[in-house]
Amino acid sequence: MLSVVLKGAFVSGSLIVAIGSQNAFLLKSGLKNNYVMLVATICFIGDILLISTGVLGIGALLQQAPVMTEILTLCGILFLCWYGWLSAQSAWRGQSHLDIDNKEVSRNWVKVAMMTLAMTFLNPHVYIDTIVVLGGITSSLNFEEKRWFLVGALSASAIWFYGVAYIAKQLIPLFARPKTWRILDTVIAVIMFSIAAGLLKTLIPSS
Repeated sequence: MLSVVLKGAFVSGSLIVAIGSQNAFLLKSGLKNNYVMLVATICFIGDILLISTGVLGIGALLQQAPVMTEILTLCGILFLCWYGWLSAQSAWRGQSHLDIDNKEVSRNWVKVAMMTLAMTFLNPHVYIDTIVVLGGITSSLNFEEKRWFLVGALSASAIWFYGVAYIAKQLIPLFARPKTWRILDTVIAVIMFSIAAGLLKTLIPSS
């Protein structure tokens, strides 16, 4: 079963490591020392729910509900544009900085949790990758093989999210400079708008 575990880890890892809205938010939370372990844990729990749903064969339901998929995609576009706009404004005004005293973030852990949930569950790509893609890949496996595949997939997820949280903390000295924050906010804004544009294309009928 080791080969099935490794396959699960490789496939899941290749889908997770792509730089997207969730990873960008996790990285920024780590750099601001803003409840990064809470963010990583919520991301991981989200993967547990979504990957388990896909691997255990329920992912086919989403493929049979195109209207729900379109509604989810539209919600994702609106959310990504909103967060991209906030990041662009922050880059232009130079608003991001390190909260060394941690006084402000200590009162906003609920807001951080809600933003993480939005980043996780309002992103249509998450459902496509974890439910549809992984569900399709594991459709030919028996139940025992699916369980081992799930072990590998979730192991890769845990290593990635908590690894990013740890690495981000090591980069804090680099981001003590406001210019570095402006660059990061600009990159995040570009990522958000790019993903939103890609999603919008999926809603436009091809001629």
